[in-house]
Amino acid sequence: MAQWVQELHFPQLDIPITVDKVEPILSNSCIPTNNKDSLYLSNLDDMVGVRVFTPTVYFYQSKGLKSQHKPVVQILKDALRRILVPYYPFTGRLRETKNGKLEVFFGPDQGALLVEARSDVALADLGDLSVPNPAWIKLIYRFPDEEEYKVVDMPLVIAQVTKFSCGGFSLGLRICHCLCDGLGAMQFLSAWAETAKAGSLVVNPKPCWDREIFLPRDPPKIAFSHTEFKRIDEGSTLTMNLWQGKPVQKCYRISREFQARLKKSAQADGEFSCTTFDAMAAHVWRSWVKALDVKPLDYELRLTFSVNARAKLKNLHLNDGFYGNALCVACTTSTVSRLVDGCLAETARLVHEARLGVSEDYLRSTIDYIDLHRPKTLEFGGKLTITQWTRFSIYELADFGWGKPIYAGPIDLTPTPQVCVFLPGGGVPEASGAMVLCICLPECACHRFRELLLSP
Repeated sequence: MAQWVQELHFPQLDIPITVDKVEPILSNSCIPTNNKDSLYLSNLDDMVGVRVFTPTVYFYQSKGLKSQHKPVVQILKDALRRILVPYYPFTGRLRETKNGKLEVFFGPDQGALLVEARSDVALADLGDLSVPNPAWIKLIYRFPDEEEYKVVDMPLVIAQVTKFSCGGFSLGLRICHCLCDGLGAMQFLSAWAETAKAGSLVVNPKPCWDREIFLPRDPPKIAFSHTEFKRIDEGSTLTMNLWQGKPVQKCYRISREFQARLKKSAQADGEFSCTTFDAMAAHVWRSWVKALDVKPLDYELRLTFSVNARAKLKNLHLNDGFYGNALCVACTTSTVSRLVDGCLAETARLVHEARLGVSEDYLRSTIDYIDLHRPKTLEFGGKLTITQWTRFSIYELADFGWGKPIYAGPIDLTPTPQVCVFLPGGGVPEASGAMVLCICLPECACHRFRELLLSP
């Protein structure tokens, strides 16, 4: 088993960065500029967990740049201007309306933001670029004294291009989650990359807004309990144990062979057909809870994860170019004792049932629940949230003409240590089919978690 799970290490860094230019990028054509011009955001776009920017970074080596006649920054800038014509909502800003609901509005001098920066170190000085490193956060632009989780009146796309002394560069990207889910962000990224390669606008599929498809019902019909949104007072030691010292980010490369073995073990009784995600999510949840030695044993914990609802829609039709949020938050619960003393198959079944429980009715109920209650704060009581990126072709889509990135993905989980991420292992060719698991733990629990991870 040990050869199938590799702990990944990243160096402690302080990357020297000099910002040379901060420039708004406006669309190449006229867009609405009257404050009365606004766009509706659905309640799925306005969920509390979506009111964030998703930071990602992409590293590119200099060898792919030899044939370029224009500077990288200019290529990216020109392509961004072009795609902001069909993707014009990204040039607007967010504001709150009645009851705190968000909408996109347009005014003069808005646009996306592109930052030019440089560093006097080489990419090689950053260590293993296949492992997300919290030190890379400097490659993502934040405004001085920017409030945490601020989305109102912010540029909705913030890009930082950082040139390194070796000639390579990084693209640090912050996209407001309110405008797109993961698939929507990949659609936007792909259009930007293809337009950069072609030197002219390329959009396939053609983007469409269509958020009104997810209007709440009148009267509302809440048919599910929506435990995923409810405030639950932390009655266990989970949070206290997690914060024994500052949580650290740990990363593991999980081979395809290990995933297959785990999946087989999770469905050993043959009573249901689980997916790799069902098995991995169950195994990570159980291992995390055991490593943190959560008490009391009768306390009920939550596992949440997002489910793409597009394929679940029977009566609603989304066009191919829809890039808004079409996600539901699935939630399953279990007592600590059931996780600690039960078997993998039992927990995998809970994940499986929660995933299949997301339906069109569940999505409509979610929309109505948010409309009535509009949760304002992220609730982490007794909770682990798993985010899956393994189905995104992020390495292939982020080829702007100088080859696939060395690394593409998120950076730092430590601000939200109850979030775990499954990433594609696409930056390492010899690790075909592997995933990278990133999770946060206190130092005192890391060794125990690794032992448990290796022993399903």
